Order: sequence, then structure tokens, then C-alpha cells
Amino acid sequence: MGPLAGLRVIELAGIGPVPMCATLLADLGADVVRIDRLEPSGLGVEMERRVHVHGRSRRSAAFDLKVPAAREAVLALVAGADVLLEGFRPGVAERLGLGPADCHARNPRLVYGRMTGFGQDGPLAQAAGHDLNYLALAGALHAIGPAGGAPVPPLNLVADYGGGALYLAFGVMAALHERTQSGRGQVVDAAMVDGVASLMGLFHGLQAAGAWSDARGTNLLDGGAPFYATYETADGQWVSIAAIEPKFYAELARRIGLDERFVAAQNDRSQWPAMREAIAAIVRGRTRAAWCEQLEGTDACFAPVLTVGEAARHPHALARGTYVEVEGVVQPGPAPRFDRSAPVPVRPAPEVGVHTHEVLSQAGFTMDDIQALQAAGAIAK
Repeated sequence: MGPLAGLRVIELAGIGPVPMCATLLADLGADVVRIDRLEPSGLGVEMERRVHVHGRSRRSAAFDLKVPAAREAVLALVAGADVLLEGFRPGVAERLGLGPADCHARNPRLVYGRMTGFGQDGPLAQAAGHDLNYLALAGALHAIGPAGGAPVPPLNLVADYGGGALYLAFGVMAALHERTQSGRGQVVDAAMVDGVASLMGLFHGLQAAGAWSDARGTNLLDGGAPFYATYETADGQWVSIAAIEPKFYAELARRIGLDERFVAAQNDRSQWPAMREAIAAIVRGRTRAAWCEQLEGTDACFAPVLTVGEAARHPHALARGTYVEVEGVVQPGPAPRFDRSAPVPVRPAPEVGVHTHEVLSQAGFTMDDIQALQAAGAIAK
């Protein structure tokens, strides 16, 4: 099931973008085997298995990679895989004996996906960092926040997931396509600073055209425009308005009763402060529910600002089945969708190492081989 059925992926356990990338592949049918550690990893916040959403729909095989027999066993799994994903600092996989050269010696067709913050080379390649640092270096963080205020972290969505996991998945798919012509695998060097820089392409173009200012909160798409902003309602909730195009802004103005002089002056920046005050005063006059009843589904480019829990209960999400519930945990379902290839049913994250014997057996290991690995301390007994 799923458009990636038959694709075999090895995921070296980590945090952030690599698990999400592996989840995207698993959701669409890839057989993902996560190589876990025997001992607790200390990889961030330890969570109960069933709430580990980015650990779902794969199998777990656990090894002590300090034991030579364990590395050999993982390389035997690599020999039958299409893709390997790792998110270590440059050089760590090589020191483990699982670098690209080691893996390609066993499987020249392997697509080796590497995920880092700063890339495999460059002066910062060995530096530690997290999403916020990569956003800062790529120029995205400076642009996010209120006028006159500090830059605001946009969760860890932009670097970890947008510039990281999604670009890694895209790179892997591109390399798999190229393999159909060359017959060879290759290394995909996915760096979050590169991915975020790519996402920022529009703003480089706008700045070159003189249409983007470095002053936060003063531009068309950063909350500076009063018709692309959020507003508080009478009950202390919030709504979003994104009526950029003149026809949509005119529709918004008509529906909320905004003075028509602001319609004609939509892009007159000298009018923006008064325009914002006028819209804010109108929106504060009614509750969020009342505005939803009046504006949702219209061309006013409106949506309520929902919490995580509210988003899963919104009628549109319910109608599309955007969310699923697995072992009592509500979570996003697979995306995107395909008209012929139905996604696989979402499975909860596995217990660490629960599939070790199964995975080894499928790779051709006999029971004697598995017992020898246990005796050597390469896998759990």
C-alpha cells in the first residue's frame, strides 16, 4: 500500500528532521527500519512510545554499534536497502563504520541521505546548533517578528522540518530517480541552512526589487500590512486575515463594514496605521465564533487562529480526515494524498528493538547467527 511500497529505508536513530523525513516515507508505504541504540539515547526529551508521532509506522532494530559484529549486521541490512538516512555531525557515521564509503562498498545502489544543520563542509560544519541557529544564519529569523520587537522563533517548523526534513526527502526522491538512469546510488548532503536559504528565495527577489525592507513587521508578508495580519476578537481569541489581492480585500471590507476609503488606499503605506486601527476596532466588536460564522468559506481570506487541539476538531479537517487517532493520540495523517495509491494505515511508534530478530531474519540471518550476535553483546538477549 502507498506509492512508496517496496522502498526499503534504513534510518539511523536521531532527533528532529531525520525522524520526520523517515515518517514521511513510511506514511507513504516505505519499509523503514530504525536502527536504535541498546542503551537510552538521551536524544532530547524522552517520550512515551505512543506519543512519539515522528517515530510511527516503522520497525525498530536495536544494536550496540560499538561492537564490531553489530556494525557488520547493520551493513548486511544496508546491502538490501534503497535508502539510508542519518543526521550525525560530519564524520560521526564514518567513525561508526557506517559512512558512505562503507555502505556503498556493500550496496553501490544505495541513496545515502545526510542531514545536518550547517552541511558536510564549510567553517561551521562541526559546530553544534539547532533550528533557531540555522534560521538565524539563513536570514529567516531576522524577518519574523513584530515591528520594533525581537525576532520570534516560529516553533521548529522552518529549519528542522521545512528546510531539513522536506529537503532531505526531496533530495532522496531525486537521487532515486537519477538511479533509474545511472544504476548508481549517491550521497545527498541536506543542510538546514541551505534548505532555509532556498525557502527564502522569494524575499531575496523582493529585496532586490526594492519591495522588501529589513525592518521587521513593515512588509507585505510579515504582518506589516494590515490586510495580512492577526486581530484579537471580543472574547480574547484571534483571527487571521490575508486579503492581499484587491478583489479579496474589497470583499473583506464589504463584509466587515470597513470604510471604503481604505479599499482605494490598500497599498498606500501612509494609510496602513489608520487602516489597522480601523480593522482592529471592527474585529474587537465580535467574538471569534461570530466572525467564523460570517467570514469562513468566503473570499475574504479569513481563518480563525486555532490551537493545536482545535485544529484537529475543525469541520474542514474532520471532513477531509486530516487527522487520525492512534492508541488515543490524535495526530496528522499521511500527506500528501494520491488518487490511486492509498497511504498505509498509521501504526504507533514501536518499542525500541522489538523487531530486531524479525529484521535480521528477513536479511538472511539464521537463528544461530542471531544467537551469536546476542552472545557478543551486539543485540539484546
